[in-house]
Amino acid sequence: QVQLVESGGGLVQAGGSLRLSCAASGDISNFNYMRWYRQYPGNQREWVASIFRGGTTSYAASVLGRFTISKDNAKDTLYLQMTSLKAEDTALYYCNAQGSMNLWGRGTQVTVSS
Repeated sequence: QVQLVESGGGLVQAGGSLRLSCAASGDISNFNYMRWYRQYPGNQREWVASIFRGGTTSYAASVLGRFTISKDNAKDTLYLQMTSLKAEDTALYYCNAQGSMNLWGRGTQVTVSS
């Protein structure tokens, strides 16, 4: 089974940028889609962005224009470039992949100080 490992989280000031990575232990090119989610303490996971097998992307309204999802099939890695970060972007960020199974990573913490 493919494993997903997120990285790139950290502490950043409001207005700053971070790039999250999600490294897969296997081939990601056959996943129907890959997504980023985030979770606030005590809340359910919230969808952030998706990228489909062919490269089509979609975003939650709250991040549209600030975040960019991308993937590198050669590196089996999913990315989330986050710019103009706000305090409300503070959350635990997870990557998700949908293929024959629905896979999740363990998350990476993003903290934005105001």
